[in-house]
Amino acid sequence: MSEKNHDAKRTARQRLAVQREKQKASERRRRTLIVAASVVCVLALATVIGVLAANSGKDKSSSGAGPVAAPSGAQGKDGLAIPVGKDGARSTLTVWEDFRCPACQAFEAAYRPTVHSLVDSGKLRVEYHLVRLIDGNLGGSGSLRAANAAACAQDAGHFPAFHDVLYDNQPKETDDAFADNAALIRLAGKVKGLDTPAFRACVDKGTHDSWVDKSHRAFQSGGFSGTPTVLLNGKNILEDRSMTPARLKQQVEAADKG
Repeated sequence: MSEKNHDAKRTARQRLAVQREKQKASERRRRTLIVAASVVCVLALATVIGVLAANSGKDKSSSGAGPVAAPSGAQGKDGLAIPVGKDGARSTLTVWEDFRCPACQAFEAAYRPTVHSLVDSGKLRVEYHLVRLIDGNLGGSGSLRAANAAACAQDAGHFPAFHDVLYDNQPKETDDAFADNAALIRLAGKVKGLDTPAFRACVDKGTHDSWVDKSHRAFQSGGFSGTPTVLLNGKNILEDRSMTPARLKQQVEAADKG
């Protein structure tokens, strides 16, 4: 009987060891996906800077011409951040993102449940900064149009839900599907209460286009290397190759305890 118990315990330990290895492998795959997808977005940064410089003064939407209309509740320097979460949270996650960027979607897939949980518990506040990196790399205007629509959703009080819908329905990077305002409005139908005449008018008029362009220029002048750029209390977490959703949660909870 004692030998059987010993064998059972050994088998249980072996199962636990196999499970731990599977979890570690899963985390490694998620980090690899984010890093690999980021290569495209990093290359996009260099390209878009050249494109904007070459077309300075020629493209109204990229030159920052026209009045800058920040979305309702925008905060931070020049009103370029869309906040999500309680102002009193002890930790702030700053996210620079492009809705066309596959690396941003990879980050969402890996970290979204953890970020949502920390925000809902009042331990984390997120500041979203929207940029249009892929438009400059591959052409088109899907990054701009999607960012404007997200800002319109912020006006309506539905930014978090629409933000997630955009990533859940992100087209392939080479497919500029988000350039179609009608497509963005159809996606708004997935968020209860968002598809209203006011939202549609905001999307169709490009009410926040100049604001998105201003945010993009702030991204460039900030010296960031690509999207997503994710800062926890000012520190770039994606430069830490050991970072995982579990570690992010630990750091935020430690900060919350003081």
